Amino acid sequence: MPQPGRVAVIGLDSATPQFMFDRFAEDMPVLSALRQRSLWGPMRSVDPPITMPAWSCMMSGRTPGELGVYGFRDRAAHDYGPLAFATSRSIKAPRIWDEMTAAGRDSVVLGVPGTYPTTPIRGAMVSCFLAPSTRAEYTSPPALRDELEKLTGGYSLDVENFRSPELERVSQQIFDLTEQRFKVARHLAARQDWEFFSFVDMGPDRLHHGFWKYCDPEHPRHEPGNPYQNLFRDYYRALDRHIGDFLECLPENTSVLVVSDHGAQPMVGGLFINEWLRREGLLVLAKEPDGPTPMAQAHVDWKRTTAWAEGGYYGRIFLNVEGREPEGIVPAREYDDTLARIAGALERLPDDRGEPMGTRALRPEQLYPEVNGIAPDLLVYVGNLRWRALATLGMGQGLYTTENDTGPDHANHGDTGIFLLDSPGVTPGPADGLSLYDVAPTLRELLGLPGGGQLPG
Repeated sequence: MPQPGRVAVIGLDSATPQFMFDRFAEDMPVLSALRQRSLWGPMRSVDPPITMPAWSCMMSGRTPGELGVYGFRDRAAHDYGPLAFATSRSIKAPRIWDEMTAAGRDSVVLGVPGTYPTTPIRGAMVSCFLAPSTRAEYTSPPALRDELEKLTGGYSLDVENFRSPELERVSQQIFDLTEQRFKVARHLAARQDWEFFSFVDMGPDRLHHGFWKYCDPEHPRHEPGNPYQNLFRDYYRALDRHIGDFLECLPENTSVLVVSDHGAQPMVGGLFINEWLRREGLLVLAKEPDGPTPMAQAHVDWKRTTAWAEGGYYGRIFLNVEGREPEGIVPAREYDDTLARIAGALERLPDDRGEPMGTRALRPEQLYPEVNGIAPDLLVYVGNLRWRALATLGMGQGLYTTENDTGPDHANHGDTGIFLLDSPGVTPGPADGLSLYDVAPTLRELLGLPGGGQLPG
């Protein structure tokens, strides 16, 4: 068992085993060498495999159900209003840096999703891409902001509008974001006192969403000979160099953990899930939409509506329950049967070619030991996450599309990320059965915090 010591976590949002361990392994000599001295393997993400809440699940050891956070946005009340954005205030469970602070020990947290607004910490925190802008107070202590602005010439929280046809701009900003994130990480690692260091680079995620069809010959909408067909390889080579530079700045005998919150896969298309509910007679509109209309702006006849949906990487179906929603019509005694009918119909739904789609429709009680907040009544993985769930109404395209309703996107999330742990006393080699929920007890064990567990492998 390793002695408690410094731990550095390199978080790569959306990094996938098929790229990091296989397709681009020869282009990433630093990561490949790290893998040779690490316990490593594919790592199962959470359900749903979404950035928010996955990083907070990873750093707390709690499920989305226990946290009461099911995505970037959640219902704040049993009404028909728009979903509310999840923030750091939504996370009630202590995360590793909270436990370190309580123990009087220093941490540095940089860009980890779920850290806006910043929370009290012994050490330093730089918020994530969910901060509205750099005009907001995105650092703790606040004075750190001026230091970062001077260091970078203008700190970047994220790639601006990464779902955009402006491919040259987006690609350059992805490379720039990753370069800057690692530069700031090296600066903070050298200047700050810390025993726990954790940062997340969003570059891989933005790359996958913006350019998958250009780089993957197996993507159904691949364009052979396009000018971006080598962009993935070029990016991962650059990322590998940045990882190497960061590793060189770490004190000797620092335990290093490289992880991702979820994986990625080609997006085959999108299902207009509210249009499907309309077709099934479960969602009734009082007025036809004049054009593309978000669900929150639709004129719904709630007294005749059984269910509605919110979209994104996965679909969320909510029942209009009598006594729960303001104009609910589903009696409590029919709740289970109604959900079962909807789930069964979705799972039988074929794709646009009449082929089996492989959709999974799950109740939160099937996924979590505890369900807090206002969870979806059904979590829907359309085509097992190969398809997006599109909530927009009035698109005039039937049930299926090859596009995304919030801008160009060629990838959806996958349920498998990466895990590499290089630590004194840990036996290197591949490991099976790794889970995102292994990370928090592993970090506690390495840091000598209460609640540590046997290390994976």
